[in-house]
Amino acid sequence: MSIKESLRPQNHYDLFPSNFPSGPPPSSSFHVDPSKLRQEFLQLQAQAHPDRHQGIDKVKAEAASARINDAYRTLLNPLARARYLLSLRGVELSEDESIAGSPSGMSGEGTGGQNVDAAFLMDVMDVREEVEEATSREEVEEMKMKNNERKKASEDRLDELFRAGDIESARRETVKLGYWVNVGTALEGWEKVGDGRVSEHD
Repeated sequence: MSIKESLRPQNHYDLFPSNFPSGPPPSSSFHVDPSKLRQEFLQLQAQAHPDRHQGIDKVKAEAASARINDAYRTLLNPLARARYLLSLRGVELSEDESIAGSPSGMSGEGTGGQNVDAAFLMDVMDVREEVEEATSREEVEEMKMKNNERKKASEDRLDELFRAGDIESARRETVKLGYWVNVGTALEGWEKVGDGRVSEHD
């Protein structure tokens, strides 16, 4: 892809034709292959590297490089990818819904909870209590594995929904994925301390 082509109006998927020859879902899967995506990303960045160009072409190369980098980061991250796909269909998550993937969204309060069922929110709160009450690294590692399974299930569900064109359900599932991503962030923030207990590391 030339610098000129990378500056044309297009979506993130168009920037990576080797990975997404058919474009975004429903024409392709929601899932991506991280290693293949990185390989194409590095190839594109090598072509657009500013040091390889001069004058106006250097300015264009810098813009192209920034655009490629933004597209790569978005497509690599499942939650960011889901939000981006929704935006392509004119659906923007509200501030409350977006907070579901942030630390303040951990409790399920004021975080778009009205867009997911009560049973799901109860599950989130139960998991939150487990995280807060963890007393060993083994417990935390087990919770990480379980949460990774939850995130994978959510991503698989998003694949089905985007393929089916069920955008409203995909929006709700994206909010759910945000909760599990936030739980994962909290778990990653825990570390073992000298007395054998674990504490949340700021």
